[in-house]
Amino acid sequence: MTYTPETRDRQDPNHWDALYFDNGIPVDPVAKAYMVKDLQSWSRNYLLPPIKIIANIGLGTIMTVKRLLPFQFRSYWLMHQMAVWFLNTFATPEACYLILRHMSIGSNIVNFLTDNGPDPSIPRATLYPRRVADLADNAFLEHDIVLYNFVLDYHAAQRANPNWLAEVHQRGIDFSSVRPVEIDVDMTQRGLLQVLDMESALELFKICYSLCVTSREFQRAVLSLQFDESFAQYFSQLTNDYRWNHVVTNRHPLAPNSPFAAAHDLLLHGVLSEYLHRYLELAAAAAAPAQEVTKNHVAHHA
Repeated sequence: MTYTPETRDRQDPNHWDALYFDNGIPVDPVAKAYMVKDLQSWSRNYLLPPIKIIANIGLGTIMTVKRLLPFQFRSYWLMHQMAVWFLNTFATPEACYLILRHMSIGSNIVNFLTDNGPDPSIPRATLYPRRVADLADNAFLEHDIVLYNFVLDYHAAQRANPNWLAEVHQRGIDFSSVRPVEIDVDMTQRGLLQVLDMESALELFKICYSLCVTSREFQRAVLSLQFDESFAQYFSQLTNDYRWNHVVTNRHPLAPNSPFAAAHDLLLHGVLSEYLHRYLELAAAAAAPAQEVTKNHVAHHA
């Protein structure tokens, strides 16, 4: 197990141990161990407050200048090269692991909805980076574009096939797209400057993101975080299970948060994606025995 608890003291219980072992909302145990370690980091406790101030001043300056200029500067190459350098230089291995993992579970979520949606032929997500260097291939931009194209394709297919949900429930849920997430980050090696927790890293990176994309693209990226509530509804439609929707806190796409809150909203988006992905893994494991019985029954009568 990646997480090592303290020796139990009933008069002074460790709150981080309680946070890790609490399974009220299941999370992948390895990812959760890194999340708890990330929350304990000294950078989050001491550097995050001033970093937020610096990041928001930088973001406000860039947004204002971009609105005043008669042209829109953008460089996807520069943004992704800077992201790879920044993560490898300043972010902890735990933060790098969680960011890479988020890309992969996002693809699993989109592909699950595609396989079980109104048109399984709509384009699938292919973004599964294993190393930080893999992010250089326009990963952050592609992550947003995949989400928006999926939403538009998904609802166009719903309009074209109004009976799709009944058909899916009749044939059963397909969990084959919930593939294992493979991440190649050396957790035993870290440079002297690799001290930033995930939220601190995201706060600083939003400056680079806003600089290297157009105002429209930055607005699109910020708004994407509000779709968590919609994706939760998509899953509940398919599974007829609404019990876990209360954990979704990025809500109301028609009342988006300020871009100055984007880093914390992105942190929440990552946590909610972990909840949803673990829900899928557990649902797939629960469905496997029943599917095996059905398969054997069909084979026996063939």
